[in-house]
Amino acid sequence: MTNPPRDLLTSRPRRLRSTAAIRRMVSETRVHPSELIAPMFVREGIDAPRDVASMPGVVQHTRDSLRKAVTTAAESGIGGVMLFGVPAERDAIGSAGSDPDGILNAAIRDVISEVGDSIVLISDLCLDEFTDHGHCGVLAEDGSVDNDATLQRYAELARAQAEAGAHMLGASGMMDGQIGFVRSALDSDGFSDTALLAYAAKYASACYGPFREAVDSQLKGDRRTYQQDPANGREALREVELDVAQGADVVMVKPALPYLDVVASVAANVNVPVAAYQVSGEYSMVEAAAANGWVDRDAMIMETATAIKRAGAQLICTYWAQDLATLLRQQ
Repeated sequence: MTNPPRDLLTSRPRRLRSTAAIRRMVSETRVHPSELIAPMFVREGIDAPRDVASMPGVVQHTRDSLRKAVTTAAESGIGGVMLFGVPAERDAIGSAGSDPDGILNAAIRDVISEVGDSIVLISDLCLDEFTDHGHCGVLAEDGSVDNDATLQRYAELARAQAEAGAHMLGASGMMDGQIGFVRSALDSDGFSDTALLAYAAKYASACYGPFREAVDSQLKGDRRTYQQDPANGREALREVELDVAQGADVVMVKPALPYLDVVASVAANVNVPVAAYQVSGEYSMVEAAAANGWVDRDAMIMETATAIKRAGAQLICTYWAQDLATLLRQQ
């Protein structure tokens, strides 16, 4: 008795998975090194790079080691670096952030003099690293964040960072109207070519703990009054729409993996590049599991990046940017 013919639709997917070369050829989602952004930290007052204990492999750089690290990043082919400054002294309004000789602005000049336009330098436009209370804005007398006073400070930080030579400013504070206010300030001062990356949907997440060690955050309490509620998705789309209308060149969703549904929704609804930030907690969880032999580190790095890209992110900000670039070259 002759066996019935095999259903062609059933066997076709298996045929396209039969070898690594075929799988590569028909892959629907590809990550490219030029789409990766590496966060980096530079700390004032240290004479050698300092390890971040909760983020194995990540350091707080000196100005000299930062120059070398960014040069290496450019040579690896990744698209950009996102720079955070850690000052020696802080005050209530984050004065060090707008000081032309403050650690972040000095480091921006260092990096631009070293690598020029060979890699995109994105500077963090926020006050949390520079304030003695750790919030992203100026505080009112009752201890709440004063949105409008904070916008004035953001404009001052933006001018200093643009003057130092940053290619793009990462507006991460989640203040209402921050993109429009900063865009107007930059344009009026002749920095119309300085791009703005809006942290348009930045959630009040439990995944930021290791980052707060990396920037020596002084925060007591939380930022739930101005960051996004993890329960809300549609609200994020409204925030993104406002930032695009106000002049954002790129919009960001942060964190990445717990909010892939938001990444997908944003990508389907805007006509500017969408970035997703694979944050410190996402990084540290995988590193800890890999150190214990519970997961394959390289496979997890590739799989998580692919998932973020598949959800719709065009750009991925990740502490594994250079590791990913190496893994992609080996494919």
